[in-house]
Amino acid sequence: MSTSSVSPPAVRRTAWAEGLDELRAAATTEPGRLRVIGAVLALLVVLFGAVTAWQVSDRAAAADDVVEHSQPLTADAANLYRSLADADTTAAAGFLAGGEESRATRERYTADIATASALLVKASANSAGSDGAGAQITKLNGGLPRYTGLVETARANNRQGLPLGGAYLRYAHERMRTELLPAARALYDAETERLAADYATAEAWPWWALAAGVVALGALGWAQRRNYRRTHRVFNRGLLAATAACLVLLGWLVAGHTVARGGLTGSYEHGARSLRVLNEARIAALRARGDENLTLVARGAVLTGGQQDFYEAGFRSGMTELAGAGDQGAVAARSRLGAALALADDEAGRAPVRAALTQVREWQARHAEARAADDGGDFDRALAKVIGAKGSTGESFDRVAAGLQRALVHEQGEFRSAADGGRAALDGLPVGAGVLAGLGALGAVLGIGRRLAEYR
Repeated sequence: MSTSSVSPPAVRRTAWAEGLDELRAAATTEPGRLRVIGAVLALLVVLFGAVTAWQVSDRAAAADDVVEHSQPLTADAANLYRSLADADTTAAAGFLAGGEESRATRERYTADIATASALLVKASANSAGSDGAGAQITKLNGGLPRYTGLVETARANNRQGLPLGGAYLRYAHERMRTELLPAARALYDAETERLAADYATAEAWPWWALAAGVVALGALGWAQRRNYRRTHRVFNRGLLAATAACLVLLGWLVAGHTVARGGLTGSYEHGARSLRVLNEARIAALRARGDENLTLVARGAVLTGGQQDFYEAGFRSGMTELAGAGDQGAVAARSRLGAALALADDEAGRAPVRAALTQVREWQARHAEARAADDGGDFDRALAKVIGAKGSTGESFDRVAAGLQRALVHEQGEFRSAADGGRAALDGLPVGAGVLAGLGALGAVLGIGRRLAEYR
């Protein structure tokens, strides 16, 4: 009985395994090693260019957002707050005038409400992806019609000489103070946070690109040293060209980002920060003016826990925030106007702030006269001192607002100039990275190819 042995079938190897074997075999010869080195060098140079283009494009887009999107939206949110607060202040001034409310006062109130409505529409169109901003916009859209309805009811009662008008106006003011203005402030804060996030992205160093550049240059240096040790030739033109392309790109990346970062930092330090402080000063002035008007409307009907006039206490608080404690002398360093003076980096920025401070002191002096007249029982004199055409606190308030507006326009120009200069430093860098990386990869391949030709 014979036995036969059957060998098991051979296991077919995968193409991937066979390819690795061929690569290993090739790497044992100098031409094979050179091919591997050339491929790796070309890949590292291309990777350097691609990462540079990606990170620079990301930072350039963030810089564009700072200038074209988030900073304008922050300014719009501040103007929305101003429009609402000024509408409330103007409504109170018109109410104090009784049935003789001037056409200018009525038009100012209408313009404020129209501006606020238009800014809400604009904010709604640009609030995608921001839940916080969307919630505040919804609250404002719902609350603004109710507020204007209360104001119109107050006016109707006031024209008929009914005391109920004052109650409606105080209720309208309360809704503005506790609902609309906090929502507008929250929207402003949300847009400010978005601006800060865009600044952080635009100014962040492109560490991955820098690391890729260092690795590519290191690999090229190693390859040229290896070439020198085997051939005693100092230069390989292809590898030298690849090294030069990577050095130019790395230097461009460092210099461009440094200039861009400097410009954007300058736009923040000497523009965005100043704008924020000036907006805060304008808010404090508006709040003080509104409380001043409501002091005469309420006639002591609303008191604080310490049995002081609620609106007079609010006026004093607003003035302290605006210029510091006291009603004369230099501005307090920690007040809004003090901070604005400290941040202004030229006389063109400081002059309108100083002019606003001068008018604040005049405002405080006139307010003291109005309070003295009201406390003495002369309401008509107090009223003329607050809403009169000449020598009134209203005249001082308008001059304060005009000075702050001039300062805002100047600082907006400072911001735009510095930010535009910063983001311009990144122009062309993503495209240049692609071109230089392509030239560098070509140089590496040609340089290695020249060595391979010696083996043919």
